[in-house]
Amino acid sequence: MHPDRFRQLCLDVLPQAPDITTAEPWADDDAPPCGIVITTTSGSRLWVTITSVLAPGARIDDADVPVPGEPLTAVPVPALYEDGKITPRAAEAYLAATLTNSAHPEIQRAYGYTDDAPTRHPGVGIEFHSGAKVYLPFAHTARAGQNRGRERYRLQNDF
Repeated sequence: MHPDRFRQLCLDVLPQAPDITTAEPWADDDAPPCGIVITTTSGSRLWVTITSVLAPGARIDDADVPVPGEPLTAVPVPALYEDGKITPRAAEAYLAATLTNSAHPEIQRAYGYTDDAPTRHPGVGIEFHSGAKVYLPFAHTARAGQNRGRERYRLQNDF
């Protein structure tokens, strides 16, 4: 799945989650080629970059042909907030569960980066039945009423 099509999937699916009010394209002067801004019910925001790895043997100019498979079984959605705040780890788990529960037929696995190994840069990974992968590293966080930081990947401990 190409990044633009995956971004549209996120824009459609994420606002349906109980603790997310909006998911919008990241479109400012510092925006990556493909990204989204997620706003939660508390007003906190998370900026996410979308990058991808093509399926084995695929080329960038190939058509983005869906490869469906067995949809994932729904999982419990963990709490996003702890004492009214969000940690990057909680955001990973929440977004991975939300994308798992979308039952999108192309998604084979959704996981938080820290589920696989400790990491300094949190995010969510998606594996598709085609063999393609999408990565969603968290680029910025902001508490309600704050602007995002200037330096990418330097996240607040909670937001």
